[in-house]
Amino acid sequence: MNAMVAMRQYQSVNTQAQAVDASPHRLIQMLMEGGLTRIAQATGAMERQQTALKGDLIGKAIGIVGGLRDGLDLAQGGELADNLDNLYQYMITRLLQANAQNDVTALEEVANLLRDVKTGWDAIGQ
Repeated sequence: MNAMVAMRQYQSVNTQAQAVDASPHRLIQMLMEGGLTRIAQATGAMERQQTALKGDLIGKAIGIVGGLRDGLDLAQGGELADNLDNLYQYMITRLLQANAQNDVTALEEVANLLRDVKTGWDAIGQ
């Protein structure tokens, strides 16, 4: 087994172990962290012209943002949930555009938006 495969397996097991013991608040934090990581990785893949990897990573980021969106309680969340729903949909649209147009600026925009949401979410838990 090469070192990279072993590292990925360790990270996967470590993430799974964290998720089992995590509070709902922490799970959302982990999703946001994962989204930011995938966007950063996709940016690197885009800059290195690794088209397949870029598409895979952006697809994972879209899945994460979609998961955040699906987790919203639109019936109980009021205007805040509606605003987040619209923001997450916008992020997904921009990620799709970034993938289709090799647009690093769009990836950076989504990363900044997600970072802002995460900052607010992190403050709730303190």
